[in-house]
Amino acid sequence: MATKAKKRYFGTDGIRGRVGSEGMSPEMAMKLGWAAGMVLKQVSNAPVIIGKDTRISGYLFESALEAGFAAAGVDVRLLGPMPTPAIAYIAKTFGAVSGVVISASHNPYYDNGIKFFNGEGRKLNDELEQAIEAMMDEPLICVPSQLLGKVSRINDAAGRYIEFCKSTMEHGYRLNGLKIVVDCANGATYQVAPHVFSELGAEVIVIGNTPNGLNINDGVGATDPAALQRSVLREKADLGIALDGDGDRLILVDHTGAVLDGDDILFIIMSGQDVPVKGVVGTVMSNMGLENYCRKQGIDFHRTPVGDRHVMEKLISEGLNYGAEPSGHVLCLDKIPTGDGIVSALQVLSVLVKRKVGLNALKQGFIRYPQELVNVRLAKKIKALDDGRIVTAIAEAEAQLGKDGRLLIRLSGTEPLIRIMVEGRDAVQVRQIVTQLESLVIEVYGG
Repeated sequence: MATKAKKRYFGTDGIRGRVGSEGMSPEMAMKLGWAAGMVLKQVSNAPVIIGKDTRISGYLFESALEAGFAAAGVDVRLLGPMPTPAIAYIAKTFGAVSGVVISASHNPYYDNGIKFFNGEGRKLNDELEQAIEAMMDEPLICVPSQLLGKVSRINDAAGRYIEFCKSTMEHGYRLNGLKIVVDCANGATYQVAPHVFSELGAEVIVIGNTPNGLNINDGVGATDPAALQRSVLREKADLGIALDGDGDRLILVDHTGAVLDGDDILFIIMSGQDVPVKGVVGTVMSNMGLENYCRKQGIDFHRTPVGDRHVMEKLISEGLNYGAEPSGHVLCLDKIPTGDGIVSALQVLSVLVKRKVGLNALKQGFIRYPQELVNVRLAKKIKALDDGRIVTAIAEAEAQLGKDGRLLIRLSGTEPLIRIMVEGRDAVQVRQIVTQLESLVIEVYGG
């Protein structure tokens, strides 16, 4: 079997890096727009759609990409700040050749990224990404003036997306009588998410909806639900919904302030279906309790490497609808071909309304294994976890856990982080192991 060529620019979720660095510079973005334009116009002469989240550098990269596409002779339609899944949806409904997203998702404001969807709202395949990378090595040659791409703005995109989201609510159910706190992470959903839930009848309290270019994901959103927990308790709300900076992640909070992650959300959605679910997809990070539940119910449970792209690929290959990462990437392919925090929340709310119970009652039956997850931030990225002391410590920890536990230690694909996950039946043992490994990682690699 042929080995896939290693990519120089594209990672597991597009291109991402510190703004101003070689990997995320204005020059790189313009060249990328040109290279992508040259490749994509061989697929279709349709325009590209460009949207972004709310970080300040979005203006810079939007202009650079726009110039690059225009130089390649590709028309551009601008959306402004819109959730990542909305950009994929609009690209499909407008018949675009690609939807281009300027976002670093859950990362801080000083990072940014660029990723591409195809005309069906799915991420570009490896072949197209490799073709774009190859074109990056070619000199940028502008098409003749009469062939330059034209640029215009789509003004009704938000309304289109709001209506689409509302249409995914099961059985025409309404949210009347529910009090919901929605945390928009000062990100791309701030203009649309509150409307979706309020127009379906809920009383909505909104936080994290005052972006200033620098506060995206800063103490709010799916990566830091503490503010949402406080707000739910203070407002005596029925539940809280936390989205991340680009709107593709979802974390929930019940009326007691307890946090529900992607495992809980996947459990609620699959167990709330009227027709039995054949199988679901998780990742190596998914809790063993979820896998055990599926096994007892005769539901196939598939694990993939971390990354919603891997989950998506497995769902498609197995012909399944539902998958999730504990971090909050939830996929409901019977509703939308990409992860969508708002749509995923509506699928949970559909089950809640149908069963007429609180959110905390919906997760009954999912018995979690004690699990600890820590992130050790490094001064700089490293290429591999190959230090002998780390390898030995992992082997010893796995022996302690035995068949009733799991250990995963890996490098983040998007940040200079080492992620350590330990789970097992004994919570005390799990805590001891994760603490020991965290200390060793800091000692070996520096924290």
